[in-house]
Order: sequence, then C-alpha cells, then structure tokens
Amino acid sequence: MLIPMVSNPIRVLVVDDHEMFSDALSLLLGRLPELELAGAVHDAEEGLVRARELQPDVVLMDLDLPGMDGIEATQRMREAAPGAKVVIVTALSSPALIAGALAAGACGYVPKTRAVDELLDVVRRAAAGEIVMPDDDLPLVLEQLRGGTGMRPVAEIALGRLTARETQILRALAAGESTASVATKLGISPLTVQSHVKSILAKLGVHSKIEAVTLAWRHGIAPAVRTA
Repeated sequence: MLIPMVSNPIRVLVVDDHEMFSDALSLLLGRLPELELAGAVHDAEEGLVRARELQPDVVLMDLDLPGMDGIEATQRMREAAPGAKVVIVTALSSPALIAGALAAGACGYVPKTRAVDELLDVVRRAAAGEIVMPDDDLPLVLEQLRGGTGMRPVAEIALGRLTARETQILRALAAGESTASVATKLGISPLTVQSHVKSILAKLGVHSKIEAVTLAWRHGIAPAVRTA
C-alpha cells in the first residue's frame, strides 16, 4: 500500500519582545500541523543566533526590538538565514521604517492589530514566495521606496537589460502573483518562470525576488496591487 507523501511543515521563528503576544502566537503555531514553531526569542541578537542555528522558513519579527533597529535587524536576519522569508509584525505604522525593512530584504509587513488567522495566512503566503502588505499602507510605503536614496546608481541600467518577457514576469511578481499564476497567465511552465526569475536576479545583481521587486517599485516600472 502506498503511503501518501506529507509535505514538510513551515518552520517559523518568532522574534518579538512583547512576551504576551509572542507566547500567544507561539502557542497557536504549535497547534497547527502545517506549521512548526522553530523558536521564539525576545531580542534581535538572540534572534540572529537562533536563525543561524535553525534556518527557519519564515521569521516573524517586530521592528521595535531592544538593542538594534528593525532595518538593521532585517538585513542581518537575511544574512543569517538566506532562505528565510522575513515578515515584519509590528505595532509601528511608519511607512519609512516599513519601506526600509522591505529594502533590507523583508518580504512583507502585517500590523499586530490583524486577526490571528490572517497572520497565519500571511505566514503561508510568505513561505510560498508571495509579498504581503496591507492595502491601507501600500501607497505611502511605495512612495517611500520610490523616493529612497539607497538604491544603486546602476539600477536603471540593470533594469534596462531585462528582456520584454523578463520585465513582464517582474511586473507580475511585483503585483503579488505567484510563480504558478504567472505560468498559467503566460502559458508557460512554472520551471520556465523560475528560469526567467534566475536570469532577472542575475541581471539585476540581487539575491531574492523581494530585492528585484523593490527595484521595480522604486523605479515605478511595476505596480503593487495584490496585498494582505
């Protein structure tokens, strides 16, 4: 008799100094079979140590952490666990800080005021490679990204090197579409989309889809219309 294959659970690391919120979220994560709590810590430095050790799939991290600002923490978290998707979960509502975290490598943002089941959906979407952000915050965050001074001067030249199909795929990714939906829309296989994405990253000199999408947002070549 064949035993059905069971996909590995999404391993989540929680980094938040509000213990009540962290404990409640950790308890819930531990009860869901498709999610696994890899760890829960209360400051950025310990979060970085655990991320290096555990290499989680998703990191849920507050921006307001003791000892390190959220933007630096995001950047160092991406270095500590390159395969992890960092989602900012915070009570702060500063578009500049959120834009800074996205530019540093976060794949999305969700306020702590959102319902828990919505937060769990964000975890699943982030693990699948989607970019998540509330509709209400999107315009101001995009304005901050497009007006950012930290972009590389060669970015426009690099974007100009993309083929028409690569630009089409980048725009779709920036709009929040998944690899599967892009493949269906364009009538090509998901493997072909992934091949195009690798080429896009190489031409832009970036290491992840969120970095490529951030460049697209900053230069106004792609809208972001699908959000959390």
